[in-house]
Amino acid sequence: MEKRNYFSGVGHALKSLTIGLKTSIKVFFEHDETEQYPENRKTLHFSDRNRFCLEMIHNERNEHHCVACGLCQMACPNGSIHVYSEMVETPDGKKKRQLVKYEYNLGQCMFCNLCVRACPHDAIRFNQDFENAVFDKSKLIMQLNHPGSHLEEKPKPAPAPRPAAPAQPAAQSAAAPAKPAVAPAKPVAQATEAKADAAQPKAASTASPAQAVKPAAETPSVKPASEAASPASEDINKES
Repeated sequence: MEKRNYFSGVGHALKSLTIGLKTSIKVFFEHDETEQYPENRKTLHFSDRNRFCLEMIHNERNEHHCVACGLCQMACPNGSIHVYSEMVETPDGKKKRQLVKYEYNLGQCMFCNLCVRACPHDAIRFNQDFENAVFDKSKLIMQLNHPGSHLEEKPKPAPAPRPAAPAQPAAQSAAAPAKPAVAPAKPVAQATEAKADAAQPKAASTASPAQAVKPAAETPSVKPASEAASPASEDINKES
């Protein structure tokens, strides 16, 4: 049993040694990745995953995106971030929180990236500046917001266009009569007659039927001149 354990231990050691030699030989023939620092400062490039120093993003107009909400300060496990803010009144009469000072202690930072993830406006990030060696620890306390910087003002959205009225079907629009834009003017004569009728007293409505209709007067019948015989013509007829 002891010999068997001895030879099994030797075999396990030779296997581990072979794996280590295999890795060493593979790395020995790989391309050299040595960087000639500090001669290559201008061409030196690091991966985006590296975290060296926290910074606040500013644009060319010296504006940042920090609203002083304090979420990064609460997310920091070492207390290396302190956000100082104040309440100001906007021109429209509303109160708004404004950033005064963003203090960052590089000597206490553990580069966990929790503050960057907690920021809802992407106002901070880790840069590629790794030369931060100093002789005085007080120099590691930095103010990330630039002097005279302010919050970036977002452009006001344009008013939404009013929705257009729904178009009526062609059949309904054709069947509906067109309303005249201006009512036609009544003739002058009709307007005058209407005023005269309104001014007359209502005598005809109050009169009795007998008074309202009168019989036409009888005119005496007149015989024509040819039928009427004169007395002289009758005497002459008798004598003959």
